[in-house]
Amino acid sequence: MESSLNGRKALVTGGAGGIGAASVRALAARGAKVTIADVDEAAASALANEVGGTPWAIDLLDVEALQALSLDCDILVNNAGIQRISPIEDFDPADFRRIITLMLEAPFLLIRSALPHMYANGFGRVINLSSVHGLRASPFKSAYVSAKHGLEGLSKVTALEGGAHGVTSNCINPGYVRTPLVETQIADQAKVHGIPESEVLAKIMLTESAIKRLVEPEEVASLVAWLASDDAGMVTGASYTMDGGWSAR
Repeated sequence: MESSLNGRKALVTGGAGGIGAASVRALAARGAKVTIADVDEAAASALANEVGGTPWAIDLLDVEALQALSLDCDILVNNAGIQRISPIEDFDPADFRRIITLMLEAPFLLIRSALPHMYANGFGRVINLSSVHGLRASPFKSAYVSAKHGLEGLSKVTALEGGAHGVTSNCINPGYVRTPLVETQIADQAKVHGIPESEVLAKIMLTESAIKRLVEPEEVASLVAWLASDDAGMVTGASYTMDGGWSAR
């Protein structure tokens, strides 16, 4: 593995599992020193021990704490996310606010905290884990789709402001990835659509994809690592789909 990120400091939110953990491993394998930010302190510590990184137990819903931060990372991966599935008329407003806070306001506050260091060094990579739902909508996901569409806009503004300072900002837009977040959706999707859990993948999750399988976390992580590299210095304000052809429709 090439040591293309030697000397770089990375921060990955939701870094203890799923896409986050795969991204931590990919960045560390290329020489970055990675901070694993996660609400699960034990899992973050275990992964930090594995990759020689640093665990950071933090609740990203505590936005007041985030406002006071000053981050010295070179690479910021905004990955933490949750999901709730419900028709709008039944959607719990508290859940809606929680998703917007975690998946839009927290990335804004982390970017805000990281940019001064990035600007001072003339280098920065902001990598936002969006979703095909940042570009398309699905029923029963009003909060998630709203948050991801907002993240797309935040990423583009960051790209425009950061360009003169050597900072890039991009979104990655996977389809359904093989993670606990997706696996826990299967029962919810079965309930809301009135079908057996065994039919959810084929009839709901993969119906729009030309390639009929889940995305692997390591595939997403490989794109994270590339966007963090010097090779991607002219890539900014972009949204990279990895959705098996879903958004080609």
